[in-house]
Amino acid sequence: MIGDYLDFQSLVGITKHTGGRGATRELLSLCHVEAAAEVLDVGCGIGVGPVDLARDHPGLRVVGIDRSERMLAWAHRRAREHGVEGRVALQAADVTALPFDDGRFDVSYAESVLGFVADKPRALAEMVRVTRPGGYIGISESIWTRALPPDVARMASDMDVAIETPAAWRALCDAAGLVDVVVRLSRVERAAEVRNRLRWVGLPWAMRGFARTAQLYATRPEIRPALKSFFGPGLSVFDCTGYGLFVGRVPG
Repeated sequence: MIGDYLDFQSLVGITKHTGGRGATRELLSLCHVEAAAEVLDVGCGIGVGPVDLARDHPGLRVVGIDRSERMLAWAHRRAREHGVEGRVALQAADVTALPFDDGRFDVSYAESVLGFVADKPRALAEMVRVTRPGGYIGISESIWTRALPPDVARMASDMDVAIETPAAWRALCDAAGLVDVVVRLSRVERAAEVRNRLRWVGLPWAMRGFARTAQLYATRPEIRPALKSFFGPGLSVFDCTGYGLFVGRVPG
């Protein structure tokens, strides 16, 4: 179902990650983004991260990648709406084969992306490769906080998403050779998380996305299972997940 789920997001123009803007700001602070000249956002989706970075740090060069051309079209639209299109470079790319020179970026980060990548070690190795020695790698990913109800476990399995333990994410950072690794773990509360996600995408975008969702439900029967999972057991995920921020420095 992973294809249906990600296709659904790209069709309606909504992406999300646990913790919303607060999690992003904490992650980028741990990555010392204020001292960076160029930053890579891996799996940028509809462009919330790159656009916010460009707005908050006018001198920063931001590159956002995503595998989905449809997502990138939304990201271009968002950059235009916020007047930063000239300072945000967006392109199609796969995190397991990044099309960038070694050591190009000061910071490379990914939010709610690696959980959907089968070869996580290779993905993280590529992020390390394109980041300069002394630069920072940051990942923000969901973590389980308690035993899963059967419907939630089934949904995660159907979507092929790996919500790892904090120890597993930390082990990936260590295996990638990162040093001075910092780990921050947070729980989430359902109502607060819904508010965070609405604020992250922005109310106008959320309302347009919900309208497109209703249209999809009426006109695309094949995508209804993904929609039902998202709005059914998908909401139960909030009760048994949190998120982890994992930040390390590239040696050198």
